[in-house]
Amino acid sequence: MTNWVELVVFLVLFLVVTVLGFLAARWQRGGHMEHLDEWGLGGRKFGSWVTWFLVGGDLYTAYTFVAVPALLFSSGALGFYALPYTVVLYPLVFLPVLRMWSVSRVHGYVTPADFVRGRYGSSLLALIVAITGIVATMPYIALQLVGLEAVLRTMGINASGILGHLPLLIAFVILAVYTYQSGLRAPALIAFVKDILIYAVILVAVLYLPAKLGGWASIFDSAQAKLSQPSATSGGKPQGSILLTGSNQLQYITLALGSALALFLYPHSVTGVLASRGRAVLKRNMVALPAYSLLLGLLALLGYVAIAAGVKPVTNNATGRPDANTIIPALFDSQFGSLFAGIAFAAIGIGALVPAAIMSIAAANLWTRNVYKEYLHRSATPRQEARQAKLASLVVKFGAVAFILFIDPQFSIDLQLIGGVIILQTLPAVAIALYTRWLHRWALLAGWVVGMTYGMYLLSIIPNPATGRRHFGGSALTLDKLTILGWHPFAGSTVQIYVGFVALVVNLVVAVVVTWLLRAAGVFNGPDQTAPADYHADEGSPRLKPVADAVAGAPGAKVVASE
Repeated sequence: MTNWVELVVFLVLFLVVTVLGFLAARWQRGGHMEHLDEWGLGGRKFGSWVTWFLVGGDLYTAYTFVAVPALLFSSGALGFYALPYTVVLYPLVFLPVLRMWSVSRVHGYVTPADFVRGRYGSSLLALIVAITGIVATMPYIALQLVGLEAVLRTMGINASGILGHLPLLIAFVILAVYTYQSGLRAPALIAFVKDILIYAVILVAVLYLPAKLGGWASIFDSAQAKLSQPSATSGGKPQGSILLTGSNQLQYITLALGSALALFLYPHSVTGVLASRGRAVLKRNMVALPAYSLLLGLLALLGYVAIAAGVKPVTNNATGRPDANTIIPALFDSQFGSLFAGIAFAAIGIGALVPAAIMSIAAANLWTRNVYKEYLHRSATPRQEARQAKLASLVVKFGAVAFILFIDPQFSIDLQLIGGVIILQTLPAVAIALYTRWLHRWALLAGWVVGMTYGMYLLSIIPNPATGRRHFGGSALTLDKLTILGWHPFAGSTVQIYVGFVALVVNLVVAVVVTWLLRAAGVFNGPDQTAPADYHADEGSPRLKPVADAVAGAPGAKVVASE
């Protein structure tokens, strides 16, 4: 049954951000929107506050807000991997993002594949990085729809069939239109509203709900009692625990580290970095962004709160199964009045639109710069690039909608786990290349092929008893399934590990070995189009001025400052 108060509040706030999305076309506008730097990177001049909200809205998505507490609700302590991963993330990427910003600003690079193209002079390696980024991003966008649909389902919009997805489709049509017009400025401006709402909702929830339910001690006791009960889907073993066990500690560590290494390899993360005004802005943000980790930790605990409150997930009428992603919306629906619940639902829904817009823009930039311009239309003008990117962003958005319309959303969640394994395979070519060109470009390609193939094989042998799926049922692999040329070094072990971490290690080993062989044979990399000085160029550097002039000038102006 539809809750009309919640739905009206949700629609009013959704209308507000829609208006902001259209108005954003003129916000901080410094040049022609028919230019990829203006449309796809916001003119490269976002300051500290805008960058903080943009990158925060980009990295902490609606799926994060529904999936992390849902994982604690169903499995317990393992769900807390998201907390250490976002804590170690910023020290790890502090220096690499500064280097990426500098060399990209000097040369007018828009995507990480642009950097790879210039660093190694290999259009094939750049193409592989671009395609990898697009493939890994698509299910990530689809999962924002999972978060939005969880909210709609909780409010009572839970019909089966294509018509049940109609509100979602309307929301994404609106998103597509204002993103097409305003580019990156739209999600940057909307991120202010999204994050303010999210902070307000979570702070109220973590103060009010524990007091209502008898305090945190009672909540943890209830969570442990429920998770310790045997489950048919786990073979009669306990569902989980509020403490890590011997079998999932390694998985916890490798999943946290692997996720931290992967996050800023995603093209949407790089887009947020390149849109900032300068290195000083990025330095301040790498210090301030961990504030979101505090929010995430508080939010994760709501999974235990839902157990103590006796909340049950909403059944998906299309599949007939309980949808675990609705557990936090259902908690708000049952414990708060309709007005506050409507605000909370709007926060989660808007939290889906911001990252979805940034991800679609980032994927469109990859297509335009590293496929369309490189292979289909080398003489494309900046105006043609911008128009191609706008069209590509529409295709990406509705491709993500197709995931939800024609594929079981639970399978889309599994695809996101696969996406993390996929994007990690670009780490040697993108992140390591920021510091050394010792690895040969052909060795990087060989490492990518072997790492990707082995990672997909390992994912294909992981079942999911809860859904009855025999393949691609998650990213946690028991060590006894690891084989090395038919040898089982961990036979009988029940310890689990993150597949992405294993595949990355294999990738690096192959890349190093092949590089040694090529160097021994006298085969070396071609010329480097980036200079050492590029890695230290700041916003005050005179080398950056031609780029700024090109962005602010006519649509046909050349962006690249130096080659």
